[in-house]
Amino acid sequence: MFVKISEQPSLYNDLEKKSVREILEDINREDQKVALAIQKAIPQIEKLVTQIVPRMKQGGRIFYMGAGTSGRLGVLDASEIPPTFGMPPTLVIGLIAGGDTALRNPVENAEDDAQRGWEELVERNITDKDTVIGIAASGTTPYVIGALHEAREHGILTACITSNPDSPMAAESDVPIEMIVGPEYVTGSSRMKSGTGQKMVLNMITTSVMIQLGRVKGNKMVNMQLSNKKLVDRGTRMLVEELGLDYGKAKALLLMHGSVKKAADAYRNKE
Repeated sequence: MFVKISEQPSLYNDLEKKSVREILEDINREDQKVALAIQKAIPQIEKLVTQIVPRMKQGGRIFYMGAGTSGRLGVLDASEIPPTFGMPPTLVIGLIAGGDTALRNPVENAEDDAQRGWEELVERNITDKDTVIGIAASGTTPYVIGALHEAREHGILTACITSNPDSPMAAESDVPIEMIVGPEYVTGSSRMKSGTGQKMVLNMITTSVMIQLGRVKGNKMVNMQLSNKKLVDRGTRMLVEELGLDYGKAKALLLMHGSVKKAADAYRNKE
């Protein structure tokens, strides 16, 4: 029988009677459980990543689908890929029930529309090279389940990130990632441990995919966008370290070519 562990009563009572220190220590104690729960799901995360990489090498994309906190975290992770790895914004796409309005304001009944998710994927010309990843702590969001069901029917790789075992969402996923973080500190507040866990898993998926696609060298973001002075300085120091140039020459080279990787390749090819 499907049980929503994520919505079971908190392990803590009378929260309003606790001191600030007690509340913070309690929350921290619960947060420590998140990484351990995700550790148990690493085989599933690995299975997903190893199937995404060859698809993306053929031009495939990743679509995140979620509502509320889950949808916002998907949009967040997708939005960080271009500046971090220098990839176009069309390769990892976050879709949230209710559209961009829902990033800041709740949109009534948006997550209950079981057809809209698939319609949004069709609008973006989804193909069997793409991957659809549903995100929902409960594992019961109709917007997500409907999209996963149709995607799977069309031969598209599906996955999910949920905080409950054997959920309806997992039943529509080729690769269900179930991170059982337990009840929330505030009962049912899935923005807490579930949200933290979702962010961690999303980081793991896209970072490992981008490394596999050659967007990192050594341990450095050699393809990051040079969108501010801090990142220009960081890129310049990478070139100083890698090529043995002085800071001024390295910065000029970086600005000329637009990324650490392109600058380093151009310098080596000239030698």
